[in-house]
Amino acid sequence: QSERLDLYKKAAEKMVDEGNAFYCQCEAKNAKEDGFSDTLRDPCRDKGLTSGAIKLKVPDGETVSFKDFVLRETVEWNTDVVFDATLLKSDGYPTYHLAVVVDDHDMKISHILRGHDWLPSTPIHLLVYKYLGYDFPEVGHLTDILDPEGGKLSKRKGSTSVRGLLNDGYLPEALFNFVILCGWAPKNNRELYSLEDFVEAFEADGFQKSNPVFNREKLDWFNGEYIRKLSDEELCAKFEILNSKFTEVDKNTKLQITKLIKDRIKKITDLETFAGFFWKTPEVDINLFGENYKKHLPDALQVIEGINDWNLENLNEKLMSNIKEKEYKTGDFFMDLRIAITGTKFTPPVNDSMILLGKEEVVNRLKKVTP
Repeated sequence: QSERLDLYKKAAEKMVDEGNAFYCQCEAKNAKEDGFSDTLRDPCRDKGLTSGAIKLKVPDGETVSFKDFVLRETVEWNTDVVFDATLLKSDGYPTYHLAVVVDDHDMKISHILRGHDWLPSTPIHLLVYKYLGYDFPEVGHLTDILDPEGGKLSKRKGSTSVRGLLNDGYLPEALFNFVILCGWAPKNNRELYSLEDFVEAFEADGFQKSNPVFNREKLDWFNGEYIRKLSDEELCAKFEILNSKFTEVDKNTKLQITKLIKDRIKKITDLETFAGFFWKTPEVDINLFGENYKKHLPDALQVIEGINDWNLENLNEKLMSNIKEKEYKTGDFFMDLRIAITGTKFTPPVNDSMILLGKEEVVNRLKKVTP
């Protein structure tokens, strides 16, 4: 921007020369804007000063308007509510109000799409475009994404920056898909869009007019869908970047773990939650066990120790045979076994997990918690 100071200076001085701007020498309230005034009309506007900051000389009693292509309606203001905005500060640097107009015109920008929070600045920009003799481009103001309580998004309520969400385990493809549907609605109610799909399907009349709410559950759903679009190898590679312990597991086991949890996770960071027990012996809380765990675990240990050919078919068959013989409730039995092996109630299939852990490790874990 510093390389374009002369361009901004000429634009501001043109407005002064034509009576549409004026010099102001009021004391600045802060470093961001010269010539602060508590009133809409600056006291310097009729003093005929020849130096200082340059401010827009807003006319009284006029109407400015434009057609917003997102809102699909005409928005207008009476200039009596528009303040004399600073255009060029006394140090020669432009404010946003001047720079954005000059830059967009210079770059031949035909359509401007910006956040709804910039709508109050639009009457200022309309006047600057008019006084500089520029054609006003097509302008649309996107809705603001609100938090679930209807307020502004805040870090205090969880990550909302793109970098923060990526670090939380969300995929770029999922974030893109989620964000575009916060501000745009397809006619066919389709939900999954790649960038290429969106470009092909996009129509300007699909912009949302009401503020959407940041729905983390929906973002989780999108992320889960895109996780399942990855190949096992691609997902495994993402896990390796994220978790140093996972990288120490042998390649075949890593792929098997990836397959086991792929349909269960919502974020890449869920790896530790769903599979951490593979590389870290869990601390087991006996309060998680059911009332019959003192029967279930000794029997499970005995059955598992007696299996010579360690494979999933044998493990399933032997355990189910024992359950049937002892007339145990299948769900209760396997829940106690799951907790003993993994330390939690929510994991991939317990028998598949035990096969990957290996018989020796499974027996050792069972012995630690078996009464």
